[in-house]
Formats: sequence, C-alpha cells, structure tokens
Amino acid sequence: MKEIEPDKRSYSSAAKTGLLAFLLATILIVVDGWLAVIPLGGFLLLCLAAPFFPRFGFYLPVISRGASGKKAVAITFDDGPDPLTTPLLLKLLLKRQIKATFFVTGEKAAAHPQLVKELVQQGHLVGNHSYKHSYRILFKTCSSIVEDIEATQNVLNDFGVRPLAFRPPAGITSPGLRSALLQTGMYLVNFSCRPLDGGNRRISNIAKRILKRIRPDDIVLLHDSRPPEEGLIPVWLNEIEILLAGIETKGLTVLPLSELIGKPVMTYKVGRVDEAR
Repeated sequence: MKEIEPDKRSYSSAAKTGLLAFLLATILIVVDGWLAVIPLGGFLLLCLAAPFFPRFGFYLPVISRGASGKKAVAITFDDGPDPLTTPLLLKLLLKRQIKATFFVTGEKAAAHPQLVKELVQQGHLVGNHSYKHSYRILFKTCSSIVEDIEATQNVLNDFGVRPLAFRPPAGITSPGLRSALLQTGMYLVNFSCRPLDGGNRRISNIAKRILKRIRPDDIVLLHDSRPPEEGLIPVWLNEIEILLAGIETKGLTVLPLSELIGKPVMTYKVGRVDEAR
C-alpha cells in the first residue's frame, strides 16, 4: 500500500504565494505603481476563494483522495450521530459488511453516547468534525480552533477513541487551521466525490449523482444527519442502498478510509494499549 506521507513543508502554499506576490509587486512598482496592485489583488482573491475549495491545499495539506492504487473507494458520513438515521445506516452497513468512517460532531457524540459505542463496536472509524459544526471556523483564531477540536477529542476519549483525522465543517479551510492541527497532532481529510446533498436536505438522486462520477481512490462524502422531514428517512436510506449496490456493480470495493489513504484515522484503547486503526 502506498502511504500518503505527511507534509513536511515549512511554509504553506499561501505563504509562498504571498511572498511571490509581494516580490512581484515590489518589482512592478518601479515600472508603474498601479501595476503592483495586480499580484497583490490576485493574492487577496486567492485567499478569499481558497477556503471554499475542499481539495485545494492552499493553507495546509489536504488529503482528498486515496493512494491505494486499487479499484477501491472509502465512504465517509458527516454530521452525526443521529438517533433516527444512524442506527438504520449501521444496520445497512452491517448487512453489506462495509466499514465506513463517521466524522462526528462533539455535541452530537456527547448527546448520543450509545451510538458512538455502536460505531466502534461494528468496526467503523471515527473522525473529528468539530464540536458544533459551525461555519465560523473560517474566522476563528488558531487557539479557538484548538479549543473546538479538543472539546470533541475529550468527548470521544470517554469511548477510548482518539481521532487523528479532522474534517472541518463543509470542508472549509482557513489560515488558523494549519497551526491548530499541528498543535493537536491531527491531519485534514476532505473528499473527492460528493452528491451536494446539503447535509441531507437534498436527498433525491444521491446515488445517481455519486455513481456517475465515482472513480477509484475516491473519498466519498455523505451524511447521516436526518432529512428535514422524518418521512424522507426511508427515501434517504434507499438512496444509500442503491449507491452501495451501484459501487459494487462498478467493480469497486469499499475499503476503510485508513486503508485507502495508508495511514491511521484514529486510535482505540484496547486495555492499556492505543491501537491504531
């Protein structure tokens, strides 16, 4: 298995691009002061746009695809656990013998501890998805992000789980996130294939939207949060079942995320030993 090596760059792409923009501006200001605005303005626009492209490692390294070299994908579920939808999903995954990764919020994990236990007992992986799923992470300082991440880590620690992988809300990155993950000993995992379901607010044709674009080594983003109406839960579950069957029909295997990317997603305390998973 080809392992994705941790990024060892001393400077982010943002820092390097900013330095280049400054140097170009310094040169251009000699020619014409107005020309200096071009590289600086371009850099500013890039800084504003980068957070909203989940696969763009501008501020920090981003894992959005696997490196298995196999006809395989990983399936991830965000925003849970939810007492109405997660148990149904777990039954479906158990029936199909599929191991998924659940990026949970600290708030919901604390509210539904039995579901977290079931996730782990069934062999699924658990990642950190912030405490309250606030999009304000884009504007938070490094220390505030660390506090948010550690709040979720503390909740999951009660189950013997210590996530190593972090996924920010909606995959949004920010300047402070790089330092926060370094301080907490974590790395960022986003995704390469998603149905744009709006957190299960748009569940129609989820399977079709994924199946027409899925490729080997994709990290698939789905959600186990409940749809806006309880009556839509069977529709959502049916879409997931169609998707799983379609992935198999395409000759793709669903691997645990850790196998697809070649590095542990979490540790789990077994007795006195922290087992990497």
